[in-house]
Amino acid sequence: MSEYTIVIVRTIFAFFFILLLARILGSKQIAQLTFFDYITGISIGNMAAALAIDVNMQPMDAIIGLLLFSLLTTIVVFGALKSLKFRKLVEGRPTILMRNGNVLEKNLLKEKITFDDLMQGLREKSVFKLADVETATLETSGVITVMKKAEFNPLTPKDMGIPVEAEHTPSVIIVDGILLDKRLNYLGYSKEWLLGEVLKQGAKNFKDVFLAQIDSKGNVYVDLYNEEEKVTQVKQKPLLSAQLRKMQADLEGFAIQTNDQNAKQMYYNQSIELQDLINKINPYLKE
Repeated sequence: MSEYTIVIVRTIFAFFFILLLARILGSKQIAQLTFFDYITGISIGNMAAALAIDVNMQPMDAIIGLLLFSLLTTIVVFGALKSLKFRKLVEGRPTILMRNGNVLEKNLLKEKITFDDLMQGLREKSVFKLADVETATLETSGVITVMKKAEFNPLTPKDMGIPVEAEHTPSVIIVDGILLDKRLNYLGYSKEWLLGEVLKQGAKNFKDVFLAQIDSKGNVYVDLYNEEEKVTQVKQKPLLSAQLRKMQADLEGFAIQTNDQNAKQMYYNQSIELQDLINKINPYLKE
């Protein structure tokens, strides 16, 4: 067997072997990697590369090394999960860089972070003024997290006492013209209803749809293969809100037009009741 053939075979083997090890060891996003995770990943990668291209290395030696290194990594990770003290020893602990709006210079020096690094971390969190910061923390992954002062936090519907409708994650129910029946049934919608929503937006059937998604409010987003056929969907909830307000205005108009005092009072009372209803359900009729 030629040297090139050996390298090809060993490379393919190393690729799938390290893929298997990666699945066993688990996965983290790059931003979540600690220094220990980073060094471990580089070491395993170097060992796999040596297995692939170093024809003088015995394959079994590299495999034993990879397995042993992966086993030790798994033991350390498991120990970190079970013991807080051991986790602090392996991964370190978060460091507070700003407290009560003040920069802690000693902690910056300890973590070898410059003022420019701190400002960059703050800007990545959309904070440009030091005066806006209550606490800034350097996490073990190297990411700076920021807690703003209470007066600089954006208002939420809860802060203003406004009721809002709960939402769940939107679900894709048509992919490449194929209807995902089980997902549609799980969401509680019928196939006939979905077809009607798809027809409203220019499709003739499900096969004309590249992607379709339903949000928690029942709105359907449709992406067609032929975008020229797409029709703008009428928003049902704002339409219902407008219809209710028109009814309320009509009742007031009837009250003005009639000379019958009993009928006039009845129209006014119904108008007031309808206005109260509109005020209660209006937060749920916004798209």
